[in-house]
Amino acid sequence: MKTIKIIAAVSALSVAGAGAPAFAQSAEHILRGAGIGAAGGVVAGAVIPGLSVGEGALIGGAGGALVNTLNKERRYYRDSHGRKYYIDKHGRRRYK
Repeated sequence: MKTIKIIAAVSALSVAGAGAPAFAQSAEHILRGAGIGAAGGVVAGAVIPGLSVGEGALIGGAGGALVNTLNKERRYYRDSHGRKYYIDKHGRRRYK
């Protein structure tokens, strides 16, 4: 029964993140979050009784991918005049 709940939670996280890749900067950005989440999940699975390392990695990976997908933080740059800007999804500079 516990495994079914864990699988349902992972599935829900995956489905929720499937429609949101437009917010992510790139697939690399999503995969980096999944890797970090999976590594944290492995540690959690090793420490938390009743949760296997594999289940922890699955949950952590799905959660990390979802967080990085929905994260809307922008990376700011400075031009030659010192003004801050970011690059939008169309490749244009947007000044702050």
